[in-house]
Amino acid sequence: MIRLLFLAMAFFITSSIYDFKVDGLEGGTIDLSSYKGKKIMIVNTASKCGFTPQYADLEKLYEKYKDKLVIIGFPANNFGQQEPGTNTEIKEFCHKNYGVTFPMAGKVSVKGDDIHPLFRYLNDEAKKLGVDDPIKWNFTKFLIDENGKLIAVFSSNVTPMSNEVTKYLN
Repeated sequence: MIRLLFLAMAFFITSSIYDFKVDGLEGGTIDLSSYKGKKIMIVNTASKCGFTPQYADLEKLYEKYKDKLVIIGFPANNFGQQEPGTNTEIKEFCHKNYGVTFPMAGKVSVKGDDIHPLFRYLNDEAKKLGVDDPIKWNFTKFLIDENGKLIAVFSSNVTPMSNEVTKYLN
């Protein structure tokens, strides 16, 4: 109960992407404020989805642009129960199958009553761009600029290495 109250209070006082700290997939905390000055791509991921092979392109994107871009994956089991694993299982899957080296957060909910405050914030910011209900499936991508402002939302079927995405990075 206290944790829910804290999360609710954090939501109401959050004014920037840099206010968020999330649990890391491998333990520890990912502090989004440590990425000031870089673009941030936040992606809700799943290991048993038709879009799961996008992990490979996310890794390519990260490797190519890591001087100015960080990608953070957020495993979520909100769609078709396509991320049933534990954090340990997800970590092993990502490393073994796709060689993922970009930061991965611990498993969260990206939709519904138990939505993580970060994704509630991203949904609210997306509405300001005219994108209502942006997270329709796994591998939705939110691109934040170097100053913490959401600049684009890409649906699941937009691949990470597409011109639609890379035009913001070149």
